[in-house]
Amino acid sequence: MKNLINFLIHHSGFFVFLLLEILSLMLVFNNRDYQKSVFFSSSNTIISSFYNWNNYIVGFFNLSKSNQQLAEENTQLKNQLLDLQNKLEALQPSGTDSLSYKIPPEKQYRFIEAKVINNSTNKLQNYITLNKGALDGVKPDMGVINDEGIVGIVKNVSQHFSVVIPVLNPKIQINCKFKRNNYIGSLVWDGKDYRFASLTDIARHVPIKMGDTLVTSGLTTTFPEGIPVGTIENFNLKESDAYYEIKVKLATNFRTLSYVKVIDFKNAGELKELEKAAYEE
Repeated sequence: MKNLINFLIHHSGFFVFLLLEILSLMLVFNNRDYQKSVFFSSSNTIISSFYNWNNYIVGFFNLSKSNQQLAEENTQLKNQLLDLQNKLEALQPSGTDSLSYKIPPEKQYRFIEAKVINNSTNKLQNYITLNKGALDGVKPDMGVINDEGIVGIVKNVSQHFSVVIPVLNPKIQINCKFKRNNYIGSLVWDGKDYRFASLTDIARHVPIKMGDTLVTSGLTTTFPEGIPVGTIENFNLKESDAYYEIKVKLATNFRTLSYVKVIDFKNAGELKELEKAAYEE
């Protein structure tokens, strides 16, 4: 208490000045309409700026939640669309018998929405970690896509998480085809640039154009047919070569991956067992 009194006595001049300054300002603003209007106008400007910044900050922290809600709603809509397509296919005759109906196996899949929680693009062998695992229905060998195109293939799964081998990893090759003429090749990453990959096994007689679109072939249970893969960025063919050297600009931007969709092909197990038995005969 004694220290406080000594402090006030020591700085009494400053406090008297501050009090008189406040009183003079009050007299000016209360008796002068112009000064009053300027004061309130300035105050409103400052307060408005404060509210704008407050709304911006709150909106920024809510953005992640909004993006997650949009991703979940988008996945639900896509699954509903697939269900409708399945029902329409079921109404189409499968042969000469008009009473025989069939849903094609490639139509019997659904999407599992997942968030990317770890991702690398600057290594020779890159990996992606998702926040969904076995409890959510994710299994090894499932394909992964986003709204732009293909992402990769699920490698390992735990109860709550899964690891994906992306296109940016030479361990996998993606079976794809030209959208224009259906010629099939294999997409493989050369470990250099996250924006590009190479298309192999395209024979010299195949007509190619700059900008040609590549999509998934649908010949495996990993990806359904027609998922965007990329476009032809450049190609080369020497006189002695039997196959093209083709550079592909990938459809997916792996530096901005946030939410993805895991493809659950319902008949994958049945088909793999059947093909395995055929190869073993």
